[in-house]
Amino acid sequence: MIGSGISGLCYALEAARTADVLVLTKGSREDTATRWAQGGIASAFGPGDSVEAHVRDTLATGAGLCHPEVVRACAAEGPSRIAALEGLGVRFSRTEDGAEFDLGREGGHSVRRIVHAGDMTGRAVEDALVRAASTHPRIRFLEHQMAIDLVLERRQERGSPVTGAFVVEKGTGRVRTIAARTTVLATGGAGKAYLYTSNPDVATGDGIAMAYRAGALLADLEFVQFHPTCLYHPAAKNFLLSEALRGEGAVIRRLDGSTFLEEYDPRGALAPRDVVARAIDAEMKRTGDDHVLLDLTHLDPGFVLRRFPGIAERCREYGLDLTRQPLPVVPAAHYFCGGVVADLDGRTTLPGLLAIGEVACTGLHGANRLASNSLLEGLVLAHRAAARAAAEPPRPLPEAPVWDPGGAEPSNERVVVSQDWDEIRRFLWNYVGIVRSDRRLARAARRIALLREEIREYYWNYQITADLCELRNIAVVADLVIRCAQFRKESRGLHYTIDHPEVRDEWARDTLVDRWDGVRLAAESGRF
Repeated sequence: MIGSGISGLCYALEAARTADVLVLTKGSREDTATRWAQGGIASAFGPGDSVEAHVRDTLATGAGLCHPEVVRACAAEGPSRIAALEGLGVRFSRTEDGAEFDLGREGGHSVRRIVHAGDMTGRAVEDALVRAASTHPRIRFLEHQMAIDLVLERRQERGSPVTGAFVVEKGTGRVRTIAARTTVLATGGAGKAYLYTSNPDVATGDGIAMAYRAGALLADLEFVQFHPTCLYHPAAKNFLLSEALRGEGAVIRRLDGSTFLEEYDPRGALAPRDVVARAIDAEMKRTGDDHVLLDLTHLDPGFVLRRFPGIAERCREYGLDLTRQPLPVVPAAHYFCGGVVADLDGRTTLPGLLAIGEVACTGLHGANRLASNSLLEGLVLAHRAAARAAAEPPRPLPEAPVWDPGGAEPSNERVVVSQDWDEIRRFLWNYVGIVRSDRRLARAARRIALLREEIREYYWNYQITADLCELRNIAVVADLVIRCAQFRKESRGLHYTIDHPEVRDEWARDTLVDRWDGVRLAAESGRF
């Protein structure tokens, strides 16, 4: 298991019923994107809600690319998975009498259906999962270990089974090979490929890049979701202001105090994220302002502080009082809807390799993720993947090949890594961001081609470090996003280009890419 967020640890706890599980994580076991999630988990519990209504909202937001059977499975199985989290000790917010969940609402949802633990849902979930996994006799953690590449049974052969991973220890640089009967990618997304992101530092696209190099099929990498409201403050590195704020009545304004979202969508602040982020981007470009404002000052201060204690505390650390002053916000890279193609049981196109969570592309999110469906997917798919893996006949542990460093030498030019990293993140933000064009994408393609060659040379000449691995992975992800964005000649969901602004029916299919056949459209809608 590579990754220790909601997907990885849910899988580990389920799989440990019948097998030993090794959880590999490049930071500490708590250092995950899950821990940063504020909003909650979407699921049909409230009056007037239903699984079918959740399905309809997800399909509408996904802009024609969701796979209906995956959407229905996640919506239907969500309540039982949330109950399982409660069994592990997660205390979700409830009504005053304790009888029902205190459901929140977020953009794109037609009703209140967000199960949350105050405004720190991710932390509550991650803490409970870490406690359970850390004390389980069949689960072992290897922390501060960076996966370099997947081990293939037959190198350079298409469709070769995966038999483990090469791993470098942070600090020492020692490389080892870990053999596994089943290798599970739960590595999260790649927000750190962009200059401005809500993601933690660990989100460098490692699973996407490793799977691509191994020959797995990937899909829909042009669809990068930008969260509309990250705090714009020199001391705030990547502080997200939850969509739940808008669900409770927060308003987005220009600097002159006027509202504008209704000019772009009648749902205003509760429109889906692609609409809101694009509207904010357009207004900032039109006015030349560096940010817009998220305003809660018209709401009852007592309610705001009770509902959002974590956000209020973080704002106070930056000298801001969200009950008395509007907060400066900007969009930032948030979530990758595309990733490693995986079915409802986590199976990829490579035998022995599973992918779950944000690293995977299951067809749930389509061209735009509905708010709070990400933790839901992690819960449901991890449970299904573990059940499927347990049902497979046992296999012998494969042999672990020895890592060959070749003629690699210690590096005395680490500045190359930081320079290339900064350049990639900046031109992705400028050229492959919320609004794209053929010219911008062509510029990005030229730059990434040169940088990938430079990084490839550096990788083979110098000894492995975790920083070098992350740079290499970021470069692969950047290249894939650019190529997929260039390929899609329309605007749909999160992919908007001024040269092809219309939605075209013939493009209502997934974008597929692998190292063997390049980029192409899926043969039919709703199937990879």
